[in-house]
Formats: sequence, C-alpha cells, structure tokens
Amino acid sequence: MARRADRSALSLQQIENSDWGDPPAGATRLIETVHRLRRKPLAQLTAEDVRLLLGQRVGVQFLVPRALAMLEEDPLCEGDLYPGDLLASTLRVPPAHWRTNHDHLDRIIAAIDTTAEDSDLLRTPIAAFREQLGP
Repeated sequence: MARRADRSALSLQQIENSDWGDPPAGATRLIETVHRLRRKPLAQLTAEDVRLLLGQRVGVQFLVPRALAMLEEDPLCEGDLYPGDLLASTLRVPPAHWRTNHDHLDRIIAAIDTTAEDSDLLRTPIAAFREQLGP
C-alpha cells in the first residue's frame, strides 16, 4: 500500500525510468502536452490529463488505476470534451490490458454498469469495448 502512495508522487518519466527529453522542434501542441504530462506526478494528473495520455497510449499500465479511481467516484468524470470522456478514453485501452488485469476489468465493468448507456457519446465506446472482450 505504501508503494502505491509513493508511486503516485512520481511522474511517468520517473516510474518508467525514461526521459523523452524536450519535444522536437516544431512539435504539435499534442506532442508538447504529452511530453509535459509525462513529467507531472501521477497524483496531480487531472481527468483531462489522464484522458489525453490514455488516448495516446502513454503510460497505460500506470494510468488505468488512476482513471479507474476517478471513474469510481464519478463514472461521467470529464476532461475537456464531454461528460464521460474519461470513461470513453479508458474503454479504448487495448483489450490485452483488460485480459491481463482482471481487477481492472471488474472495476471498469462496474463503472459501465453505473453509467447510463443510452448516452449517444458513450454507446459506441461501450459497445466496442464489450465486443473486443467477447462474452
């Protein structure tokens, strides 16, 4: 338990022991943002930060638990796009992650089950998630 608390004070850069350096000259705003967020402690990452990083498949194994904690508090937790955008982004994490992290799978299913699936914005990612994982 203490290890998890210690890890939340670290950045992805520190956890992965991988410094990507500064973004290349002429990098897009997205690339600049990803580089900056990799240096931010996990505990300080906002829903938007986590949504963006997961969407880029950066630090998935370390960020899914953070996303799940946020979703357990509010399944429609949102970043900068729309209510439930963090859930939608988390649902797009590669199926291999869910197959090898059964506790994470149980938690995301619980978040889905407490979310109104009739939301136009969430219906497609929820259906795709379920289809990828099979019965």
